[in-house]
Amino acid sequence: MFSKRCLDLVLVTVTAPIWVPLLALVALLVRVKLGSPVLFRQERAGRAGRPFFVIKFRSMRDLRAAGGTLLPDEARLTGFGQWLRSTSLDEIPQLWNVVRGDMSLVGPRPLLMRYLPRYSAEQARRNEMPPGMTGWCQVNGRNALSWDEKFNFDTWYVAHWSLWLDIRILFLTIGQVLVRRGVSPADQVTMPEFKPDKPKS
Repeated sequence: MFSKRCLDLVLVTVTAPIWVPLLALVALLVRVKLGSPVLFRQERAGRAGRPFFVIKFRSMRDLRAAGGTLLPDEARLTGFGQWLRSTSLDEIPQLWNVVRGDMSLVGPRPLLMRYLPRYSAEQARRNEMPPGMTGWCQVNGRNALSWDEKFNFDTWYVAHWSLWLDIRILFLTIGQVLVRRGVSPADQVTMPEFKPDKPKS
Protein backbone atom coordinates (compact mmCIF):
# COMPACT_ATOMS: atom_id res chain seq x y z
CA MET A 1 0.00 0.00 0.00
CA PHE A 2 2.92 2.37 0.59
CA SER A 3 4.18 1.98 -2.98
CA LYS A 4 0.64 2.37 -4.32
CA ARG A 5 0.17 5.58 -2.34
CA CYS A 6 3.51 6.94 -3.55
CA LEU A 7 2.57 6.23 -7.17
CA ASP A 8 -0.72 8.09 -6.69
CA LEU A 9 0.90 11.19 -5.21
CA VAL A 10 3.72 11.32 -7.77
CA LEU A 11 1.36 11.02 -10.74
CA VAL A 12 -1.16 13.52 -9.36
CA THR A 13 1.63 16.03 -8.70
CA VAL A 14 3.38 15.58 -12.05
CA THR A 15 0.14 15.90 -14.04
CA ALA A 16 -1.16 18.89 -12.04
CA PRO A 17 -0.27 21.40 -14.83
CA ILE A 18 -2.71 19.47 -17.04
CA TRP A 19 -5.60 18.66 -14.74
CA VAL A 20 -5.75 21.84 -12.63
CA PRO A 21 -6.56 24.17 -15.60
CA LEU A 22 -8.92 21.50 -16.97
CA LEU A 23 -10.64 21.33 -13.59
CA ALA A 24 -11.21 25.09 -13.63
CA LEU A 25 -12.50 25.06 -17.22
CA VAL A 26 -14.97 22.23 -16.64
CA ALA A 27 -16.16 23.86 -13.40
CA LEU A 28 -16.96 27.01 -15.38
CA LEU A 29 -18.82 25.03 -18.04
CA VAL A 30 -20.88 23.19 -15.42
CA ARG A 31 -21.74 26.50 -13.74
CA VAL A 32 -22.91 27.98 -17.06
CA LYS A 33 -24.77 24.88 -18.31
CA LEU A 34 -26.26 23.48 -15.10
CA GLY A 35 -25.92 26.24 -12.52
CA SER A 36 -25.04 25.68 -8.87
CA PRO A 37 -23.85 23.61 -7.18
CA VAL A 38 -21.01 22.71 -9.52
CA LEU A 39 -19.91 19.68 -7.51
CA PHE A 40 -21.82 16.55 -6.56
CA ARG A 41 -20.93 14.82 -3.30
CA GLN A 42 -22.16 11.38 -2.30
CA GLU A 43 -21.23 9.02 0.51
CA ARG A 44 -19.50 5.89 -0.74
CA ALA A 45 -17.70 2.92 0.79
CA GLY A 46 -13.92 3.14 0.95
CA ARG A 47 -11.31 0.59 1.93
CA ALA A 48 -12.66 -1.82 4.57
CA GLY A 49 -16.08 -0.28 4.03
CA ARG A 50 -15.18 3.03 5.69
CA PRO A 51 -17.47 5.83 4.46
CA PHE A 52 -16.19 8.91 2.63
CA PHE A 53 -17.68 11.49 0.30
CA VAL A 54 -16.77 11.07 -3.35
CA ILE A 55 -16.62 14.31 -5.37
CA LYS A 56 -17.69 14.65 -9.00
CA PHE A 57 -18.86 17.39 -11.31
CA ARG A 58 -22.63 17.58 -11.41
CA SER A 59 -24.08 16.12 -14.61
CA MET A 60 -27.81 16.15 -13.83
CA ARG A 61 -30.40 18.83 -13.21
CA ASP A 62 -32.24 18.92 -9.89
CA LEU A 63 -35.70 18.23 -11.33
CA ARG A 64 -38.33 16.98 -8.92
CA ALA A 65 -41.90 15.75 -9.07
CA ALA A 66 -44.73 17.59 -7.34
CA GLY A 67 -44.13 15.60 -4.14
CA GLY A 68 -40.46 16.62 -4.02
CA THR A 69 -38.93 13.31 -5.16
CA LEU A 70 -36.22 13.43 -7.81
CA LEU A 71 -37.28 12.58 -11.35
CA PRO A 72 -35.66 9.50 -12.99
CA ASP A 73 -32.06 9.86 -14.17
CA GLU A 74 -33.03 9.89 -17.85
CA ALA A 75 -35.24 12.96 -17.24
CA ARG A 76 -32.49 14.85 -15.39
CA LEU A 77 -29.44 13.98 -17.51
CA THR A 78 -28.83 16.66 -20.14
CA GLY A 79 -26.86 16.39 -23.38
CA PHE A 80 -24.05 18.29 -21.69
CA GLY A 81 -24.18 15.90 -18.75
CA GLN A 82 -23.98 12.92 -21.09
CA TRP A 83 -20.93 14.50 -22.74
CA LEU A 84 -19.29 15.01 -19.35
CA ARG A 85 -19.81 11.36 -18.49
CA SER A 86 -18.73 10.00 -21.87
CA THR A 87 -15.44 11.92 -21.67
CA SER A 88 -15.02 11.07 -17.96
CA LEU A 89 -14.48 14.79 -17.25
CA ASP A 90 -17.04 14.55 -14.46
CA GLU A 91 -14.51 12.39 -12.57
CA ILE A 92 -11.70 14.99 -12.38
CA PRO A 93 -12.62 16.28 -8.88
CA GLN A 94 -11.95 12.79 -7.53
CA LEU A 95 -8.27 13.66 -7.80
CA TRP A 96 -8.88 15.55 -4.55
CA ASN A 97 -10.15 12.28 -3.06
CA VAL A 98 -6.87 10.70 -4.20
CA VAL A 99 -4.81 13.48 -2.61
CA ARG A 100 -6.75 13.07 0.65
CA GLY A 101 -6.17 9.31 0.61
CA ASP A 102 -9.86 8.40 0.34
CA MET A 103 -9.21 6.86 -3.07
CA SER A 104 -6.40 5.64 -5.29
CA LEU A 105 -5.94 6.28 -9.00
CA VAL A 106 -6.58 2.56 -9.57
CA GLY A 107 -8.89 0.23 -7.69
CA PRO A 108 -12.47 -1.01 -7.60
CA ARG A 109 -14.90 1.85 -8.13
CA PRO A 110 -16.42 3.15 -4.87
CA LEU A 111 -20.02 1.98 -4.50
CA LEU A 112 -22.90 3.08 -2.29
CA MET A 113 -22.77 2.34 1.42
CA ARG A 114 -26.12 0.55 1.30
CA TYR A 115 -24.62 -2.13 -0.96
CA LEU A 116 -22.23 -3.39 1.74
CA PRO A 117 -24.61 -5.90 3.42
CA ARG A 118 -25.66 -7.21 -0.01
CA TYR A 119 -22.21 -8.53 -0.95
CA SER A 120 -21.26 -12.18 -0.83
CA ALA A 121 -18.04 -13.02 1.03
CA GLU A 122 -16.19 -13.10 -2.30
CA GLN A 123 -17.68 -9.84 -3.55
CA ALA A 124 -16.75 -8.14 -0.27
CA ARG A 125 -13.07 -8.70 -1.11
CA ARG A 126 -13.26 -5.65 -3.38
CA ASN A 127 -13.09 -3.55 -0.19
CA GLU A 128 -9.65 -4.92 0.70
CA MET A 129 -8.16 -2.31 -1.67
CA PRO A 130 -8.71 1.45 -1.76
CA PRO A 131 -11.39 2.42 -4.28
CA GLY A 132 -10.09 3.88 -7.52
CA MET A 133 -10.87 6.44 -10.20
CA THR A 134 -10.33 3.67 -12.71
CA GLY A 135 -9.83 -0.06 -12.39
CA TRP A 136 -9.62 -3.49 -14.00
CA CYS A 137 -13.38 -3.48 -14.37
CA GLN A 138 -13.35 -0.09 -16.16
CA VAL A 139 -10.82 -1.19 -18.80
CA ASN A 140 -12.72 -4.43 -19.42
CA GLY A 141 -16.17 -3.09 -20.19
CA ARG A 142 -17.06 -0.42 -17.65
CA ASN A 143 -20.84 0.00 -17.29
CA ALA A 144 -21.63 -2.31 -20.20
CA LEU A 145 -20.89 -5.16 -17.78
CA SER A 146 -23.40 -6.86 -15.51
CA TRP A 147 -22.98 -6.54 -11.76
CA ASP A 148 -21.66 -10.12 -11.52
CA GLU A 149 -19.06 -9.39 -14.21
CA LYS A 150 -18.00 -6.22 -12.43
CA PHE A 151 -17.51 -8.02 -9.13
CA ASN A 152 -15.53 -10.76 -10.87
CA PHE A 153 -13.15 -8.21 -12.38
CA ASP A 154 -12.84 -6.37 -9.05
CA THR A 155 -12.01 -9.47 -7.04
CA TRP A 156 -9.54 -10.62 -9.72
CA TYR A 157 -7.78 -7.27 -9.36
CA VAL A 158 -7.58 -7.63 -5.58
CA ALA A 159 -6.15 -11.15 -5.89
CA HIS A 160 -3.58 -10.21 -8.56
CA TRP A 161 -2.67 -6.65 -7.58
CA SER A 162 0.79 -5.32 -8.32
CA LEU A 163 2.23 -1.89 -9.00
CA TRP A 164 2.80 -2.89 -12.62
CA LEU A 165 -0.85 -3.91 -12.95
CA ASP A 166 -1.86 -0.43 -11.78
CA ILE A 167 0.44 1.16 -14.36
CA ARG A 168 -0.98 -1.09 -17.08
CA ILE A 169 -4.54 -0.15 -16.11
CA LEU A 170 -3.70 3.56 -16.21
CA PHE A 171 -2.40 3.25 -19.77
CA LEU A 172 -5.40 1.16 -20.83
CA THR A 173 -7.71 3.76 -19.29
CA ILE A 174 -6.40 6.42 -21.67
CA GLY A 175 -7.56 4.34 -24.63
CA GLN A 176 -10.85 3.51 -22.94
CA VAL A 177 -11.62 7.20 -22.38
CA LEU A 178 -10.70 8.13 -25.95
CA VAL A 179 -13.05 5.58 -27.51
CA ARG A 180 -15.78 6.31 -24.90
CA ARG A 181 -16.78 2.65 -24.72
CA GLY A 182 -19.10 1.24 -22.04
CA VAL A 183 -20.06 4.57 -20.48
CA SER A 184 -23.66 3.44 -19.87
CA PRO A 185 -25.59 0.16 -19.96
CA ALA A 186 -27.13 -0.61 -23.34
CA ASP A 187 -30.71 0.27 -22.33
CA GLN A 188 -30.24 2.82 -19.51
CA VAL A 189 -28.48 6.14 -18.95
CA THR A 190 -27.04 5.04 -15.59
CA MET A 191 -26.13 1.74 -13.97
CA PRO A 192 -29.14 0.08 -12.27
CA GLU A 193 -29.01 -0.47 -8.52
CA PHE A 194 -27.20 -3.56 -7.29
CA LYS A 195 -29.86 -5.96 -5.98
CA PRO A 196 -28.72 -9.58 -5.62
CA ASP A 197 -31.35 -12.17 -6.47
CA LYS A 198 -31.05 -13.88 -3.09
CA PRO A 199 -29.32 -13.31 0.24
CA LYS A 200 -25.53 -13.77 0.01
CA SER A 201 -23.52 -15.98 2.31
